[in-house]
Amino acid sequence: MRWPVHALPVTGRRLRGAAPAGPARYFLAMTSQTEKAARFLALHRPGSPLLLPNPWDQGSAKLLASLGFQALATTSSGFAATLGRSDGSVSGDEALAHAAAIVAATDLPVSADLENCFADDPDGVARTVALAVETGLAGCSVEDFTGDDDEPFYDIGPAAERVAAAVEAAHAGSARLVLTARAENYLYGRPDLADTIARLQAYQAAGADVLYAPGLTSLTDIRQLVSAVDRPVNVLAIPGTPPVSELAAVGVSRVSVGGALAFAALGALVDAATELRDKGTYRYLAGSAAGRKAFKGIVLAAGNAADRGQFEGLVSSRAWSVRWLGQCDGLVSARARSVRGQRSGDVDGDAPLAVWVAVPDGRVPHRDARVWRARPGGDLDCHSAQGVSQVARG
Repeated sequence: MRWPVHALPVTGRRLRGAAPAGPARYFLAMTSQTEKAARFLALHRPGSPLLLPNPWDQGSAKLLASLGFQALATTSSGFAATLGRSDGSVSGDEALAHAAAIVAATDLPVSADLENCFADDPDGVARTVALAVETGLAGCSVEDFTGDDDEPFYDIGPAAERVAAAVEAAHAGSARLVLTARAENYLYGRPDLADTIARLQAYQAAGADVLYAPGLTSLTDIRQLVSAVDRPVNVLAIPGTPPVSELAAVGVSRVSVGGALAFAALGALVDAATELRDKGTYRYLAGSAAGRKAFKGIVLAAGNAADRGQFEGLVSSRAWSVRWLGQCDGLVSARARSVRGQRSGDVDGDAPLAVWVAVPDGRVPHRDARVWRARPGGDLDCHSAQGVSQVARG
């Protein structure tokens, strides 16, 4: 049985002292930034929009990954709130360090909200994006809001030049980050659809991979925008935004939430603390129990990820490798350092260890990988009649 790359069911070991958790679902690790960026772009499908939640710290990123989301994006407002600041008050260095932390939290592709890239001139924009590439991101965005109340938007010509500089930096290496260009008219009090479309068309011509007009809520206007450009369109979920099903029907490719989840969490905090202060009651404990349970699952998953990391290190160090002489699948147990083969379809949810398939060059890729039941101990024992695999010490 061949499992989808993005949803391999793997049962891992228990943590010491932990209660049985039952089968868990993990995402198969993507082995390079290039693969993450390509995967991220491929997830932008008109009519089947990518739901892109915005975590505000590593814990929320891990939790969102455990819920099955396929990619993540940072939120400038949500991150600023964790520092006790308003949106727009975070420095470039802080934003990049935060992006790197979110990237490190999970194996999912991450796109960063880099505001106006912390620069007015194209060279400054390019420098910020080049630094963003080094964090391991799969994508990032650049917006045309200046932050100046007197002149809040860059003129369309300079704005397009800024996007072109961002694109050049994002696409300069093998990673080819997905560059999202944002037209901020509706978010900052200028609901001009014609100008918004003209700007996004200019950003498309400058090479942007994804186009985004946050604040646009009319389904008629969104349909008109989607039909006027040839790139995937992102819509921000705010009050008045049509449901995902309606956005899908007009060809939207991505739906993000900005800082909404972060502020929803802060809202829950305010409600719980207010109840405690004013009533001296504890009804909020029901919600905290759900959060505690979710984080327990994350901790258990981290233990299995550690097993996976040990195995990947074992294979990459050439302590063991699996050489394929036929079509039989080899099984490697990370802890027992043994290999066992089984026929296709013998997936068993009760496997005692997290296992990963090794391939001829000794790496663990995300393409065409399969996970099978492994038992510790013993040498290679392939029961498939289709071929024979062998284990060789490196």
